[in-house]
Amino acid sequence: MRKVSIGGGQGFWGDSNDAAIHMVHEGNLNYLACDYLAELTLSIMERQKLKHPEAGFAKDFINLYRAIGAESFRKHIRILTNAGGMNITGAVAQVKQVAEDNGLHGLKVGYVLGDDMKAKIPELLADGVEFKNMDDVGDFKDIQDKILNANVYYGHEPIVECLEKGADVVLTGRATDSSLFLSPIMHELGWAEDDWDNLARGIMAGHLLECGGQGSGGNFQYDWRSVPDMDDLGFPIAEISDDDFHITKAPNCGGLITEQTCKEQMLYEIHDPANYITPDVIADVSHATLQQDGKDRVRVGHVKGKTRPDMLKLCVGFHAGYKVATYLSFAWPDAYEKAQYAAEIIMKKMKRKNLRTEDIRIDYVGLNALHLGVADMSPEVVKNLNEVVLRIAIRTVDKEEAQKIVPEISPLQLNGPPGASFFGGRAHVQEVIGLWPTLIPRDAVKLTSNILEVE
Repeated sequence: MRKVSIGGGQGFWGDSNDAAIHMVHEGNLNYLACDYLAELTLSIMERQKLKHPEAGFAKDFINLYRAIGAESFRKHIRILTNAGGMNITGAVAQVKQVAEDNGLHGLKVGYVLGDDMKAKIPELLADGVEFKNMDDVGDFKDIQDKILNANVYYGHEPIVECLEKGADVVLTGRATDSSLFLSPIMHELGWAEDDWDNLARGIMAGHLLECGGQGSGGNFQYDWRSVPDMDDLGFPIAEISDDDFHITKAPNCGGLITEQTCKEQMLYEIHDPANYITPDVIADVSHATLQQDGKDRVRVGHVKGKTRPDMLKLCVGFHAGYKVATYLSFAWPDAYEKAQYAAEIIMKKMKRKNLRTEDIRIDYVGLNALHLGVADMSPEVVKNLNEVVLRIAIRTVDKEEAQKIVPEISPLQLNGPPGASFFGGRAHVQEVIGLWPTLIPRDAVKLTSNILEVE
């Protein structure tokens, strides 16, 4: 029976490399897929590239590839990643250099271009594309001159083409997280483009792996104390064939694969379990089953699929003003009352300075900064708090306006309620990147698959 074993090596830009390295050593993999991108990551990468043209991709992956490149090539473990970000060719050049340094002659690096749609926006507008906000807020005309990046979420097609051309490593930009996993499964098992049930199974394999350690006991709410050796957390591995589908992990590492860990990851980010929309297929997990099938091994069943959508998601990052976030800590007694009074002092000062803001947030870390409006603010709770950190954050249109609050924080150590402690240094004004999610026609996107061979 044909079977594909694929590991989820990264959950985000900045994740640990340890589990991916361990999987290559002991995971018995055919493929390793590493996800580095979130909605705003590309905007950050574009900013990096504007400052340094050689930047704009996830350099973390290059460090990982230095650690696993030679062994993965020797073991025929093929690697897929969206670490290319906003500078795919720059990332390809780095991978090529690592391969040459390790004598990996004949290694093929595949890469996909075409997800950067910023230059095509005027043409699409002329063709009648309206770029309506998926959250039904704002007017696209208001952000047109503030756009940083515009990247389309695409599916398996160009990635499979790279694999068909023999790529040992595939680098992409904004390929969807799950398509990095679906593509090798389709390539190995020969699934048809309209085999919706199987494509949905492949997408869910990717969905269960794309967050790395979150799917193997990390960030596990149900029973986090039961997760063994979290300091050596292993990441999940999918084993999938035409008629079977398991989630497991490599031996000799920490972590946990159970029905509950898989349930939490399966429902992560899925608004409608009957209609999980991806560029490849609409997956239906409303009747999915998860069954323990041995230690750290769960069988997944009854995943169904529906015809893929005609439109593709486009995430537009744009300049949305400036922000300052600053902190003051207060100790018992009366910690919360002192923090409240300090916030009142700062707001009175800002009123005298005629501060013009788009948004102001005042939170009390240790009390309601995470729980917001559902936090228990009853007198018996707040009266005897050991400590509270006042957090004030503002967002403004103009940088000069944001700067007004900065010099008012540190003086409260001596000029406000007692016990204030200023930490972290003076706050800095930072640019705010906004997100404009929208949809564009599938046929407006032209992606290309490319191969570079190491001599």
